[in-house]
This record gives sequence, C-alpha cells and structure tokens, in this order.
Amino acid sequence: MRPLRYSIGVTLDGCVHHEAGVAPDEELMGFWTDEIARADAQLYGRVTYEMMQSAWRRPETGVWPEWMDAWEVPFAEALDAAKKYVVSSTLAEVDWNAELVVGDLGDAVRRLKSEPGGALSVGGVTLPLALADLGLIDEYLFVVHPLIAGHGPRLLDGLHERMRLDLVARREFGSGAVAQLYRPRPPR
Repeated sequence: MRPLRYSIGVTLDGCVHHEAGVAPDEELMGFWTDEIARADAQLYGRVTYEMMQSAWRRPETGVWPEWMDAWEVPFAEALDAAKKYVVSSTLAEVDWNAELVVGDLGDAVRRLKSEPGGALSVGGVTLPLALADLGLIDEYLFVVHPLIAGHGPRLLDGLHERMRLDLVARREFGSGAVAQLYRPRPPR
C-alpha cells in the first residue's frame, strides 16, 4: 500500500495560507525539493493545483523567470516533472503531467494508494481535510514557522474527529522553522 503524506507549512497560530508564512530560504527550499522527489506523485485539489501550476510550471520558452533564484530552480524542475493527480468537480481536464481524479473521493484515493509504486503526497487545505476525515492520510509533515499570522485558513479546521498523532521525526532549520513528521496513533 502506497503511503499518503500531507505536507504543509504552518504558522505558530495554525495558519496554512501560503502568503501568511515566510518565503522559503535556500535551506527550506532544498527540504521541499527533497519532499517532491520523495513522492511518486502529488495529489492536489483544484485551487492548489492551479496555484502551483501558475508559479512552478516551466514557461513555454523553457527559461525560468527572472524572479526565480538559482536555488529555487531544482524545486521548480522537480515539481514541473512530477506526476500529479487533481481532485476537482469543476475542471473538465488537466495538463502539466496531471490526471483528473474522478468518482468518489475515498474510493479514488484508496485505488491510488493500492496501485504499485512509491509514496503519494498531498498538499493544500480543503482536500487534506476531506482525506483526514476519511482516515486516508498516513503521515503528516508540518513545517512550523516562528510566525503568528493572526488570520487565514487554519490547519485541518473543521476536522470531524480529534486525531492523536505520534511524532516520528523532527528537523530544525536555521530560519527557526521546525519540520515535524507525525503518524496517526493506532486506536487502542
């Protein structure tokens, strides 16, 4: 069974909006690049897919934009090349190495997890909440930034059942951010 990992940056007050956090520095960008490479495929909802595509898809010219630092290029290249699955009830088709996930969400993700291959990664806000409620997330990777946003969407806000997690790995970064990897605690 392919494991599904939810990975996201979060502020100390639980905000997960990408604009509320701090932009990754070179060390954090390398960490996120390794996370993209670790997974066989990315699983996104429509909003996250469109956001990532607008920022990280290789331009038609083949040349990365001038705003991108050299240390951001490996992340862009890894994400651009990655297989992607997109959950959407409004998109009729997708591109950018992507496949549209159709049908019942739980059944579709269980089918993806049962296929041969390596790990799957999910990002975003709405889709991971639905997957957590269905018990389909095997690992939670939170990169906690030393920042209080004060507003914005919160991590797994609206989760139906309380979830106990066990910390299995931790890594500190020079920026003060801390990556924490958790697995759901088995029921007693």
